[in-house]
Amino acid sequence: MNDTPETSVPQPAVPPAQARNPVSPVALVALLFAALAMAAAAWSWSDSRERIRDLKTELGRLLAETGKETSETRLLARNADDAMRQVSEKVAHIENQMATSQQQQLSLEALYKDLSQGRDQWALAEIEQVLLTAAQQLQLAGNVRAAIIALEGADTRLQKLNKPQFTALRRAIAADLANLRAVPSLDEVGASARIEALVAHHASWPLASAQVSEAVPAQRTGSRTTDIGQELWAELKRLVQIRRVEGNEAVLLPPDQAYFLRENLRLRLLSARLALLAQDQAAFKADLLAVSAMLDRYFNTRDAGVTAALKEVKRLSGLQIIQELPDIKASLAALESTKGNP
Repeated sequence: MNDTPETSVPQPAVPPAQARNPVSPVALVALLFAALAMAAAAWSWSDSRERIRDLKTELGRLLAETGKETSETRLLARNADDAMRQVSEKVAHIENQMATSQQQQLSLEALYKDLSQGRDQWALAEIEQVLLTAAQQLQLAGNVRAAIIALEGADTRLQKLNKPQFTALRRAIAADLANLRAVPSLDEVGASARIEALVAHHASWPLASAQVSEAVPAQRTGSRTTDIGQELWAELKRLVQIRRVEGNEAVLLPPDQAYFLRENLRLRLLSARLALLAQDQAAFKADLLAVSAMLDRYFNTRDAGVTAALKEVKRLSGLQIIQELPDIKASLAALESTKGNP
């Protein structure tokens, strides 16, 4: 048997390697735009970094300035708290004394029921209570008016009795009354109300940096035949205005410092009011002098409200809030003598 020769399957011809196409212009343009975009992004990142660094520096400076102003405000507030605590202690002391006085009153009322003496002894007991009350008013509250009223009531009671044994007591009461009436009066409530009025109006006082120019803009004429030179001169006068500000420090005050300035002014006024209630002459005068200096330096002294405030602060600083009050020891001694020699 003859072998049939195997027919070979023809293999597909391998195509030759194709030559690479050159880069198209579109791809080059896209690559160029991509490079430009990357450069712009890098520049924007660098610029943003510079801006952030500058903002951090400026923020640090502002925080430092604000911290200084805040520390001063805290110091004033702490001084005000100390003054308030002193006033509270004094009020507590007065309340204790008043409680003691009430206990004395109760004891005296119980004593009245047990008294078997006559009308004169009853009158002396009443006058003793009146004199003790007057002494407490002078010693604790410095209330001269209340002491005068008490002594006048005691003298009226003795006058109605019209007994010769009370003559020495009436003379002592008359002498103490003369000394009390010679004491200059201080309207503490009125002075406190005047300071409160200043506190209520301090926010409306304009700063020196807020002064507006008093120059009047030149009026334009409606005529088309106006000389061009005159129109130009009028326009320049309208645009360029010169003003005078008293003190150049206030002009540069930023808004945050203006706020702290007003707060310091308010705290100074409140501190002066506390010093008035505590009868602290040195602190009272120092606070009012500081208020006057701030008004004169930083506020528009040509404003009617600021001018009136300066005058009021000057009048308040001239008050003498500490007075040497006389006592009524002579009346008390004469009372004891009268009780011992009925």
